[in-house]
Amino acid sequence: MSIVLIAIILLNVLVSFKGFNDISFFRKYEFHIGSIRSGDQVRMFSSAFLHADISHLFFNMLTLFFFAPVVIGYMGELSFLLVYFSSLIFGSLLTLLLHKDDYSYRAIGASGAVTGVLFSAILFEPMMMINFFIPAYLFGILYLLYSIYGMRAKNDNIGHTAHFGGAIGGYLITLVKEPHMFTDNTLTVVALAIPIAILFIMAKLGKL
Repeated sequence: MSIVLIAIILLNVLVSFKGFNDISFFRKYEFHIGSIRSGDQVRMFSSAFLHADISHLFFNMLTLFFFAPVVIGYMGELSFLLVYFSSLIFGSLLTLLLHKDDYSYRAIGASGAVTGVLFSAILFEPMMMINFFIPAYLFGILYLLYSIYGMRAKNDNIGHTAHFGGAIGGYLITLVKEPHMFTDNTLTVVALAIPIAILFIMAKLGKL
């Protein structure tokens, strides 16, 4: 396994366990709209290494463990890092954009970064099976549509906005780094762009 991937997983584990056992540390570095808008912008980055509990951490790292090797195999470790951290930032930026007036909004977790890696992997291997029965490209479309539903419904504690932002980050960075995707995997590129376009149209119309 890649040393870079191991390092990212270890960093998530160490920071998360620190947060589990130190509530002041957790509160200082979580994503919090009010604090970020007051100038504490490090939270947009640091919050992605905190998790709510061990199961939250485990699921994110397990997903990363399975899909990061696909991205590393095609792009190399440096480009994988670019995808990971760009997706992290995209997730935080979209969350800030869509929740900027909710000063009490809080979020944590590596899900944005991990989702970006997942969507990068989907672009490379659109026909790989996820959960043993669903093609990756179809999973990606349904995942984005479900995220839009979750953003509208606001009936759970899942950071759907960060997930969607991370997916956009992974999608865009992969296309910038690997422009041959537009010809090699045209249908997947277009299919994943449709729910992204739907999101921004709904946001423009005030439907989120």
